[in-house]
Amino acid sequence: MAERNQTLVTEFVLTGLTERPELQVPLFLLFFIVYLITMVGNLGLIALIWKDPHLHTTPMYLFLSSLAFADACTSSSVTPKMLVNFLSTDGEISLIECFAQFYFFCSSATTEYFLLLVMAYDRYVAICNPLLYPVVMSNKLCAQFIVVTHFIGILNSTIHVGSSNVIHYFYCEIVQLFTISCTDPTLNMLVLFISFTFVNIVVSYTRVLFAILRKKSEKGRSKAFSTCSAHLLSVSLFYGNLFLIYIHPGSGPAEDKEKLYSLFYTIIIPLLNPFIYSLRNKEVLGALRRLIKK
Repeated sequence: MAERNQTLVTEFVLTGLTERPELQVPLFLLFFIVYLITMVGNLGLIALIWKDPHLHTTPMYLFLSSLAFADACTSSSVTPKMLVNFLSTDGEISLIECFAQFYFFCSSATTEYFLLLVMAYDRYVAICNPLLYPVVMSNKLCAQFIVVTHFIGILNSTIHVGSSNVIHYFYCEIVQLFTISCTDPTLNMLVLFISFTFVNIVVSYTRVLFAILRKKSEKGRSKAFSTCSAHLLSVSLFYGNLFLIYIHPGSGPAEDKEKLYSLFYTIIIPLLNPFIYSLRNKEVLGALRRLIKK
């Protein structure tokens, strides 16, 4: 039996966003500010929802608080290490650190796209079956949905360690780990594609669209579109980046545009989501005003 050479990898090297030394400090300051705003926005939204007696008993806002938590976890799994690497010279990350980063990032990201599916179903029931909405979307069912989405996220967090230890990225990204893995990446990519819930969201919103168009009242149609617009924008940003990153031909070192897509997906979207869902939401803004007045 032929012997196979195997190398035990104990650390990885993250090449980062750029190798230009003059950009490291400005990028550190920029993403440090972005991270602070992201955490304040998402954790503040969670606190506001659970502080207000109306919001924390409404299914849509229960899901929104879970989405904000997933966004905070996604950003926290990537940004702190990226900030450290801006000020370091080697970009090294240990096997355990890489495992932890990948695990928490994959878990929170997987949770997020299943949460977006659940939120689409919530909007579908609210618009297509408004009379049955309080019965169908009970607090018990909402809690079960949230638990299941987090369970799927944890279950999907699996790491593959291969013989190479150079990751041409700014974090331990899933496709890069698949590329350097000892296992065949095609099966992993197939599982990744199956995980996408985009088709289900499209089906839900197609039915929502037809339900809205059947409404006779112009005010009713406007209100229905308004309740869906924030979620549709969030879904478009989230899945648009997923498709650009993962459903994309080619292999080898990541191109600059792919890093840009991942940057938007891992850092910018968690920054934008709390503002997308709150700035045009009268109930959230009302809860914020009541909290400020106290």
